[in-house]
Amino acid sequence: MRTVLVTGPGGAGRTTVAAATALATARRGRRVLLLSADPIPGFPDGTEPVEVTDGLRFARIDSGEHFRGELLALQDRASGVLDLLGGHRMDGEELTELPGSPQLALLHALRRAAEGDWSDGRFDLLVVDLPPLREALAVLALPEQLRRYLRRLLPPERQAARALRPMLAQLAGVPMPAQWLYEAAARKDAELAAVQALIEDRATTLRLVAEPGPAAEDALRSARTGLALHGLRVDALAANRVLPRYSGDPWFADLAARQEKTVDHWYEEWGPTTALYEVPHLGRDPRNLDDLALLDGLARSTAPTGAAPGGFGAGDGLCAAPDEPVPGRADDPWWIEDPRRTGGPGTADDGRTPPPGSRAMGAPSADGGPVLVWCLPLPGAVKSDLQLVRRGDELLLTVGPFHRIVPLESGLRRCTVSGAALTDGVLRVRFTPDPGLWPRTD
Repeated sequence: MRTVLVTGPGGAGRTTVAAATALATARRGRRVLLLSADPIPGFPDGTEPVEVTDGLRFARIDSGEHFRGELLALQDRASGVLDLLGGHRMDGEELTELPGSPQLALLHALRRAAEGDWSDGRFDLLVVDLPPLREALAVLALPEQLRRYLRRLLPPERQAARALRPMLAQLAGVPMPAQWLYEAAARKDAELAAVQALIEDRATTLRLVAEPGPAAEDALRSARTGLALHGLRVDALAANRVLPRYSGDPWFADLAARQEKTVDHWYEEWGPTTALYEVPHLGRDPRNLDDLALLDGLARSTAPTGAAPGGFGAGDGLCAAPDEPVPGRADDPWWIEDPRRTGGPGTADDGRTPPPGSRAMGAPSADGGPVLVWCLPLPGAVKSDLQLVRRGDELLLTVGPFHRIVPLESGLRRCTVSGAALTDGVLRVRFTPDPGLWPRTD
């Protein structure tokens, strides 16, 4: 099953484009599931998948219902402790969702889709209407972050056998964490792992929706670096609510010209691996399935002024076919390069980017030892906004407002960081094998 995650700056019409994408794909004979936290005009409402039209089902993510269900289930599991403490249970009617519940409800919906609770092999494509761009980036990074917290707070390897726990508690002088706590952490880790696998799957891509203009241009330029930092790939950028290019009204003509200029900039920055679509303004908000189908019919792939039109997905509207090639997924976001090879930095022997999992020894360091160079593309990043710190077996990366903690692979854990540089939009981190930890070959 292919997954398309749709997001963009707030108010850009991402829900509309997500719905139009799902409908367009279903009308081309595919089986599609659309998830959104917002009601969609013309779509039936329901928190379980309901049929919209042939091949298309829709489920609305209700964060309030999810919050109440989770808290009531927690009360049932902890009923013994609550009764012992004299606690009073709460009813669902008196529960009001807390901040953060929409994000957790979204992760829960993604887990159900990833584990087949809804699909059961019946869907070819999953389309997810995400929150606005900055919030969407935070949500997509959340499974990896929460799993790290669980491993740090409750390391699975420290879990003692049940029979030894009382004795260990006496020796340590402090109570040992209860077994149910480890079991609950293991269940939650498995759920988060399923969501993380869905997000990182090679068949998962993002589609950005933005209304052309200076504010959207700045937002996308900043977000592009955050997307790359987390290894997220964009397969299409939809310029939404595009006005007719030619108008007798000077005000509309000026606005259309500014939109066209922004679209040209986007093509230069995001092409050629990212499709660009112009989705026209209907003069009103879409109200039904016919309006969504009209958007699909009018959307067209675009190129900068004076260039030949075409590109990825040209001529196929907003359809996201499950078997179409996924741009940018040929290579791992991180790779190891060998500066000694003739193709130059970042290349293999034949000049191509090394394949995923390649591990090449680099050029000698100043003291004559070999060097590993670990690379991550960070388009749009500037050196003044970049911070890199190694702590134990992890790299702490900060690029402007974006932050990620990356666990090092086993080979790099036996190395020291000997330098880093940001060149041509690629962060290169140099690792020198530690003689005390690196296996000897002589």
